[in-house]
Amino acid sequence: MSDVPRWRAVRLDDVEGVPWRGSELVWHPLRAELGTRIAGMAAYTAERAGQEVVEDHVEASDGRGHHEVYAVLRGRAAFTLDGEPLDAPAGTFVAVPPDVRRHAVAAEPGTAVLALGGPAAFEPSASEWIERARPHLADDPARARAVLDDLRRERPDSPGLRFGEALLAAAQGDADAARRWLAEAVAREPLLRAEAAGDPLLAGLVERD
Repeated sequence: MSDVPRWRAVRLDDVEGVPWRGSELVWHPLRAELGTRIAGMAAYTAERAGQEVVEDHVEASDGRGHHEVYAVLRGRAAFTLDGEPLDAPAGTFVAVPPDVRRHAVAAEPGTAVLALGGPAAFEPSASEWIERARPHLADDPARARAVLDDLRRERPDSPGLRFGEALLAAAQGDADAARRWLAEAVAREPLLRAEAAGDPLLAGLVERD
């Protein structure tokens, strides 16, 4: 077995800061440092307040049309989005479609902003909705129902939708409906049988081969 780990971890401050195209913008090429291709990924840092951390641009104008998300990692950033100001302290996430003009400067020394970008091609897993609904299955079924209805609008053919419906029915004591939904889910995605067998709400409802 190789002693070389298959994962990679870096600290932002250890990633070289490169002046972006001769400007005051300091670019840290995180994607290349991490060796990942999940999305375009970079960080921008500022030593002083007023220093640029997101260049003034519109993504759609360059033909790529990337959607971007900015995360303020530390400090505070002052964004301007289509002319509207946004105060963004550390912990703020900003999603920007390609045709919105965006710009940001540091509002505090030491500000760092992570930028993620790429085409809008990612298809989220149904588990996003299921795990949002799960805490409410028994105590607030209307809230759980609203989450599953949102999944139905986004992914009407998803096996995960059927799995979520089975969870909700089981939590409400409707074992027959839960079995029907679970059977549909497993018919569409057989791997869900094992997941159901390990779920406290569904384990007793899994049909044995």
